[in-house]
Amino acid sequence: MASREHELSALHQISDPPRGQLAELLRRLIYPFQRGEAPKPQTPTGFYTDTTVCIGCKACEVACKQWNQLPSDGFNWSGNSYDNTNELSATTWRHVKFIEQFSHESTSTLTSLEQLASLGQPASLDQVTSLDTVSNESPLNRWLMMSDHCKHCLAAPCHQACPTGAIIQNEFENVYIQADICNGCSCCIAACPFGVITRDRVGGHSHKCTLCYDRQRDGLEPACAKACPTQSIHFGPVEELREQARKRVEQLHQRGVPQAYLYGDVPSETYSEMHSFYLLVDRPSVYGLPDAPFNPWLHMMGDYVRSVAGGLAAIGVLLVVVFLLKP
Repeated sequence: MASREHELSALHQISDPPRGQLAELLRRLIYPFQRGEAPKPQTPTGFYTDTTVCIGCKACEVACKQWNQLPSDGFNWSGNSYDNTNELSATTWRHVKFIEQFSHESTSTLTSLEQLASLGQPASLDQVTSLDTVSNESPLNRWLMMSDHCKHCLAAPCHQACPTGAIIQNEFENVYIQADICNGCSCCIAACPFGVITRDRVGGHSHKCTLCYDRQRDGLEPACAKACPTQSIHFGPVEELREQARKRVEQLHQRGVPQAYLYGDVPSETYSEMHSFYLLVDRPSVYGLPDAPFNPWLHMMGDYVRSVAGGLAAIGVLLVVVFLLKP
């Protein structure tokens, strides 16, 4: 990938040829009615995120913001561990979650120098128990970290709910939002069960992870996967990622981590498979993910039936009232 980046940087920039005023006017009149040639389908690509090796460095967050030129969200501590971005948003397409799991017995032994001094007791470093000394034998004494992003669902509810066609499946079978077509109706925000999409406060359009579509078209891996120092984020063809992830789960089971499993790699009765899936070691709800995601599209038939039935009932009541009040 590095050599490919050097090749691209060495290419000469080519600008559009000069146009006359008449040609430019004609182009503007015809352009809205033209349909470009669709790109040829490529091998489906996605992410496989191994949360067991994530160290919470937020390198993926920084790389995502830098490459996509996203503005800073400020530096305000949330009070939730070391997290300062809180959640995914229109300006944060990658969010590293910190989940602290410490038992009451362990956390009660954490004493600070200030607390000892306030009690009039001699304070020394030997009397302070740090997080490093907490036993990891209990499953409750651990840190869980996960780099969250768009799941790029195969049957994406946001794609199904978009009324303008702004959300598409590109040639890599990734969910992509065309901001210039988005009208800011927020239907996609309501449809997404993961809370991924958010409207921009400035432009009013919806935004989310693009899986670095511009980099993929040039044969490069996404910025977040390239920046990850522990290879927690894997990028590549979806089928290869699934095979790699299943081998990793088997490896963890052999090493004494029986709770390891994959989330979103296969479809369920209520939701499709995801092209960005995770390896987790606790319930999905612990990571802020729905335990059983549900596609709102499955409710549509019942909603239509109830709407029609409610309308007919209202008409019937109206007719009864009219005839009863008729002199």
